[in-house]
Amino acid sequence: MKAPFILPTRVYYEDTDAGGVVYHSNYLNFFERARTEMLRDLGFEQNELREQSGVIFAVRTMQIEYLRPAKFNDLVHVSAAISHTKKASLTFEQTIKCGDIMLCTCSCRIACLDADNLKPTAIPDFLFDAFLTKNNEY
Repeated sequence: MKAPFILPTRVYYEDTDAGGVVYHSNYLNFFERARTEMLRDLGFEQNELREQSGVIFAVRTMQIEYLRPAKFNDLVHVSAAISHTKKASLTFEQTIKCGDIMLCTCSCRIACLDADNLKPTAIPDFLFDAFLTKNNEY
């Protein structure tokens, strides 16, 4: 696997609990943003994929390991890299780091769905090719 897409993200007060530590479910938001920005970096907007190609993406499975807490005002770097592809799904390996310190890891399988009936469908060829090509460049 090549170097992943990286999204720098600031931890805001709204992301934290009363102790100033990022609330566990907010890590999911950080991971989602990195996957969305990776898609945008490839030149694709999710709303346009729905309108023009009739596909949407949904989380199928996710495994997360919380290692250390992110805290208010930290600048964290959220990664996204495609580790496995199938006809109708992608698996992302993701991390959140603060400096050199690993805070959280995630393996996330994303399903490609038909936007009208919400059933699994093949990832459009142009998008599949873009994933494979760009993933080798990060």
